[in-house]
Amino acid sequence: MKAYVFPGQGSQFRGMGQDLYQQSDAARRLFEQANEVLGYNLTNIMFNGTDEDLKQTIYTQPAVFLHGVILALTSASFAPDGFDVSMVAGHSLGELSALTAAGVLSFEDGLKLASVRATAMQRACDLAPSTMAAVLGLADDVIERVCGEITEEIVVPANYNCPGQVVISGSVAGIQLAEERLKAAGAKRVVPLAVSGAFHSPFMEPAQTEFAEAVQNMPFSAPRCPVYQNVNAIAVTDPQQLKANLIAQLTSPVRWTQSVEQMVVDGATEFYECGPGKVLQGLIKKISPATPSMGV
Repeated sequence: MKAYVFPGQGSQFRGMGQDLYQQSDAARRLFEQANEVLGYNLTNIMFNGTDEDLKQTIYTQPAVFLHGVILALTSASFAPDGFDVSMVAGHSLGELSALTAAGVLSFEDGLKLASVRATAMQRACDLAPSTMAAVLGLADDVIERVCGEITEEIVVPANYNCPGQVVISGSVAGIQLAEERLKAAGAKRVVPLAVSGAFHSPFMEPAQTEFAEAVQNMPFSAPRCPVYQNVNAIAVTDPQQLKANLIAQLTSPVRWTQSVEQMVVDGATEFYECGPGKVLQGLIKKISPATPSMGV
């Protein structure tokens, strides 16, 4: 059974999608439609922008969304008359890409939500200093315990990426305090991340309110295959539940390890990463080494 997975923020690179644009008329039309929907030339930023341009959340999220969705929509596996996908999932922002590829959202509506999400999250980041860090070589339950014991600052697990790699999110002081305690608890390394704020934490509550309004006003259809969502790491097909989980995701951890494990339990025999880079392929190899993973 084929499982298609879509990456999130952090997988972008300069020139992403340019080969698709040049080689496929169908892809070119979608890229140009995206520029019209957004009201600015995103493709120029993707193809010719600087690394700093692409690091800006307001551009990064629509760009990563666009690359993954166009890869999917122009591939034979997602063709309307030959749909050959058993399940989909996306990491953080990638969940919007997965929903769009699975037919829950139209291309235009998915892109609009990606833009709203990016703008709302950037605004939330600007309200208060916050950050994230990757914790390497420590069990999930130990990280949860250490974060839970820090009550004077906000610090929470944000991304369960793979065994031995969890990203924490919180205030700058909270992350610094957690780093000391996590190292004392046996973490091999605690690596600060170059991000604009504390994603998937209470710091994103203002963004969640704004994003929720946009999601609730957008039509969601039943997916063409089950969607494994970050919040609960199980297959979801009900449109209203898909909406609720997508909204909850902004302040909840990304349960990627658990999602991949559940997809394998449910029959996934091969994973295809649909988007820029190979981040998810690397994580899947650590989560389920026996299951092949490759790019589209």
